Amino acid sequence: MVFQIIIFIVSVFVLSWLSSHLVKTLVDIAKYLHWREFIIAFFVMAFAASLPNLFVDLNAVLHGLPEIAFGDIIGGNLVDLTLVTAIAVFFTKKILPANSRLVQGSALFTILIAVLPLLMILDGNLSRIDGLILIFVFFLYSYWIFTREERFKKFYKKDRGGKSIKGKFGFFMNLGKMILLLSLLLFASFGVINSAQFFSDKLGISLSLVGILIVGLGNCFPETYFSIVSAKKGEGWMVLGDLMGSVVICSTLVLGIVAVVAPFEIKDFSPFLIARAFTLIAAMLFFIVIKTGQKITKKEGLFLLSIYMAFLLTEIFIKI
Repeated sequence: MVFQIIIFIVSVFVLSWLSSHLVKTLVDIAKYLHWREFIIAFFVMAFAASLPNLFVDLNAVLHGLPEIAFGDIIGGNLVDLTLVTAIAVFFTKKILPANSRLVQGSALFTILIAVLPLLMILDGNLSRIDGLILIFVFFLYSYWIFTREERFKKFYKKDRGGKSIKGKFGFFMNLGKMILLLSLLLFASFGVINSAQFFSDKLGISLSLVGILIVGLGNCFPETYFSIVSAKKGEGWMVLGDLMGSVVICSTLVLGIVAVVAPFEIKDFSPFLIARAFTLIAAMLFFIVIKTGQKITKKEGLFLLSIYMAFLLTEIFIKI
């Protein structure tokens, strides 16, 4: 038991470490290609943070464990909208500003996408058609962002860390490094899946709950790390952009790719009922906080944290 716990913790931290290095590599490539700041903040970082979800979830479905994959998406969305947001607020000096146009404009779209997987799985199946719809929604969201001209006015600042790539050789070296990191992410995901199966067998809990409570939380470490770093720098819009981007990418692109590659069925949906209810609550409250004061205060952060704690207590003590 102790050995499996160590394997799981090590695997999760390896995934997080690889994701952080992948982000640095992608940012270096993006700066070399002169990409704009919003693209890096809202797509590169969020996409890299979602790669552990993609590898773990694909691995789970291909091994006949779709409950882990779907639980990871639902649990991860709930963690991002409550726990990670709260942690980011605690690391800011006063508040987490949410008054940028991109954050405000993306808020409603993000919340709707967060509950979209819950609607699509109501029949117990996620087919290839469902997967294609989810991928289409992702590209629809991307198109909406890319059609806003004001998003392209600001280059990514050179003083935010990361080494500048010099010449084509350095560019291709970084591409090779990116491929290596992606390969290592794949291998690390095996450790998470094997540990999840072990926890389910030994603790006598469903794979769905393991996905929601353990895998979903573990795969949110990259977002947590990026959020803390950005919050300390006072870049609140990047914190919320990364979190909302992660929710959008995981709920659409990641889940869509998984469904297209390996359509799956969940026979027992009861373990997801509590998570579904709290996801709806968290989504509505997150949207209200973002829209009303256009900022998130530490008091509101505590409230979001209490939502996640209430979810944990409900899952642990109430058996459906």
